[in-house]
Amino acid sequence: MLVELKSVERLSPLHGKQVLTYLRLLDLPLGLLINFGGETFKQGVKRVLNNHRN
Repeated sequence: MLVELKSVERLSPLHGKQVLTYLRLLDLPLGLLINFGGETFKQGVKRVLNNHRN
């Protein structure tokens, strides 16, 4: 599992794509994108799945 930590006001789609790229390069199935800059912790957690298999 990969964990990417951010501290930005709002996550953009680019952040999720960045995590997906890391997952594909490392051949990992799951990643968490955690943002500490949002209003609540629940809003700042995003699960990213790597469905790409060679």
